[in-house]
Amino acid sequence: MPTKDNIRMSQEEIRAYLMEGHTMTLVTNGPNGYPHAVAMFYALDDDLTIKFASYASSQKVKNVERDSRVTLLVETGHAYSELRGVMIEGDCELTTDLDETVATMVEANGGTGSPLPDVSQIPEDVKVRMAGKRVLMKIKPKRFVSWDHGKLPSSKTPDGLKKAIR
Repeated sequence: MPTKDNIRMSQEEIRAYLMEGHTMTLVTNGPNGYPHAVAMFYALDDDLTIKFASYASSQKVKNVERDSRVTLLVETGHAYSELRGVMIEGDCELTTDLDETVATMVEANGGTGSPLPDVSQIPEDVKVRMAGKRVLMKIKPKRFVSWDHGKLPSSKTPDGLKKAIR
């Protein structure tokens, strides 16, 4: 029987996987005790800090102001053998730096295939219209949980089938 160690991604694999994606699920602790889950475009720093912008008045921001602990999830795959994902636990820091918020918004939207403007060429008044009511959410990961079912023995071959059902 395969163990979690057989399908766990290395730190390099996690980095590459997160670089491939552009949307993750952010889970905050809601005011009524239920998890509050939303999809967010994200940008990734070299140290694996995850960043995205949101309106300061949003429920997710209010939740983080009350409790900075968050969980993030990126997942892909349709068939069982294709399932891959990374769950990240961390604390969220909120900042209001306008330039960093605009740069993150541009970078996060770039992952969607949208053309990227040169952030240094965006006029200040446009930056204020883009991000003046937003905050930057930055999550430094404390723990990763990952899986890559492509690492499982192939069930297409008799040897792989024998290994998979042991």
